[in-house]
Order: sequence, then C-alpha cells, then structure tokens
Amino acid sequence: MSQIKRKVCHLTSVHQRYDTRILLKECISLFKNGYEVHLVVADGKGDENFKGVQIHDVGKSKGRFSRFFKSTKAVLQKGLEIDAECYHFHDAELIPYGIKFKKIGKKVIYDTHEDLPRQLMSKHYINYFLRKPLAFIIEKYEDYAANKFDFIITATPHIQKRFFELNKASIDINNYPLLEELNTETVDWSLKKNEICYVGAITQIRGLTEVIDAMEYLNETRLNLAGSFSPKSFKTTLENRKGWHKTNVLGQINRDQLKHVLRISQVGIVTFLPFGNHTHSQPNKLFEYMSQGIPLVASDFDLWKDIIVNVNCGICVNPKNPKAIAEAIKTLLSDKAKAKQMGENGRDAVLKKYNWEFEQKKLLNIYQELLS
Repeated sequence: MSQIKRKVCHLTSVHQRYDTRILLKECISLFKNGYEVHLVVADGKGDENFKGVQIHDVGKSKGRFSRFFKSTKAVLQKGLEIDAECYHFHDAELIPYGIKFKKIGKKVIYDTHEDLPRQLMSKHYINYFLRKPLAFIIEKYEDYAANKFDFIITATPHIQKRFFELNKASIDINNYPLLEELNTETVDWSLKKNEICYVGAITQIRGLTEVIDAMEYLNETRLNLAGSFSPKSFKTTLENRKGWHKTNVLGQINRDQLKHVLRISQVGIVTFLPFGNHTHSQPNKLFEYMSQGIPLVASDFDLWKDIIVNVNCGICVNPKNPKAIAEAIKTLLSDKAKAKQMGENGRDAVLKKYNWEFEQKKLLNIYQELLS
C-alpha cells in the first residue's frame, strides 16, 4: 500500500515563481522527498506544474499598495482552498495570514530571506524620512509574531541569531548553490577572455558606480554587466561615468547564459557597499562565482573575509575605493596561475561545504519534525 503524501504549501506575494530559493531549492527538494507541494504566487503568469510542484497564480497586482492589500488576501484565500497541513510563507507582509493559518490548526513556517528592518533603510522607493520609523514598526511586528509560528527559517546565521532570541525553533538554511548547477570539471582558462563580470541587481548600494569607475584604471579589460537596473534611471548615472565605455551590458540573463558569462570571465565582482544588511548577507553570486571556478574581488566585510580569505578564493577590498577594486582585479589578471588556483579553491569549497545538498537536510528535518 503506497504511503499518502503530506500536502504542504509555500506562499509568496512578492517573489517571482521561479525564485531560486523558494522553487528550485525548497519546493523541489520537498517534492523529491515525497511531499505533495503547492506554491502560491502573484505574478499573473497563470497556473502550471513545474517539475512536480503545482504553482497557483492569484494574478499580478498594479503597484506595491495594491499588492499589499489585494494580492496578500488572494494568496491567503488560495492557500485556504489548497487545505495543506503545513504552510511555509516567504514575505513579512503575509505574517497576519500566517497567524490565521495557526489559528485554524495548521503548521506554519516563516522563511525570512533578508534582515528586513535593515534592508528597508536602503530602499530608494521609500521616502528617506519614513524609512527609520517604518523599519522600527516592521521589526516590532516581526518580534511580536515570531513566537507564534512553529518554525522560523532564515537565509543567514546573522538573521537566525536575532530570531532565536524570540523563538528557539529558529534555524538558518543558507542559500548555497545547487550541486547540479556547479562546474565540477576543471575550468578551461584557454576559453577565458580579458573580461570580468558582475551578475545581479544593478543598484547604487551594490557598488556599481565604484566598479564602473574602477574600469577607468584597467587598460583593455571589459566588464560583463548582467542584470536589471534599479531604478531604471541608474543606468543613465552609470553611462556618464568614464569607465562605462568598457562595459558589455547584457541585461537580464537565464541560468545557461549565466554559466557562459562565468565561463569566459576571469574575475567575479561582488563589491556591495556597507548599507542595509549587506555586511551580514551571503549573496548568491558570491557562491555562484566560486562554484564556476573563478576568483572573486569582494567587499572586505568580516563575514565575507571569513569565507574568502579562509578558502583563499579571492581578494577583499574597500568597496568604496575604485582604485583598490582596480588593483585587486589587476593582481588576478596579471597572475593567471594564482587566479586559476583561487578559482579551484572556491569550487572545491562549494563541492565540499557550501552547497544546497547540505542545507536541504535541515529543511527535510524540519518538515519531518512538524508532520511526523
């Protein structure tokens, strides 16, 4: 007699359906381990079954206020219709509905990807004078709600420390790469060009102004810049910098295109500025660069240095200093043997430690504990 699958439901009103953490890692890991998995999103792209995960779309709202008041309620209603045993939600704006699921006897997990109160302090679309009081309100509300949930999952150890004081059932599940996407072969440096790369959201607080300025000090080297500008006007700001003419603007790229960019680039750039929660974050791109066997030039945050210096997979610099960024890039470009060894060090570290296969065990243990 076949075992009945336990029905679980992930909920998001903010993230897109193919979100790497939510769908490609957590939902698919649960499906592969015998759960009936549903994902409720609000992106207007319709329902679909993705590799066994049933995606339910409640429609895309127009603007942030509409999303907050309409999409969240639609996500709640769809979640109720699914009638799962466990609800796993990913946005702070869904906290009130997480509490409602608890009141009707469901198991509830709050998965917080960012240190939201600190992150709000760097949001360009929020009035500067409103950021601090809004961050204060959000933090107090998260504090109030935290012990009402069966589990709190965080994306970094730093965020976990905060929530552990509020709910002992808190654990960090890090956003490490999927092994199936890693470059497990020896990197062929003969294919590489005199190019470096940055992949991700293109914003001022992620240090892209300083990176473009650093290009002025690099002779024939070009920057592969992949991602979306936020706000869109930031592109005009960068176009007026002297180093812009050495930039290949690639736009938003898919996973296969990402692998190609990393395959031909010699250095990966991740020089976030020390704003918001950056100093305690663990950005995906850091580990993606490592996984593809290329060395990093990264911000000299203590957490990042603990990883990069200990693994010896790159150089940490002051992200506010374009000349320092340029010098670190020159060091790696001028010594191919050193750069190649650092790249191999990073890839080996991901294969042995910094990968999703280790992290998914934590996720499966949580579900087994809640639904056994």
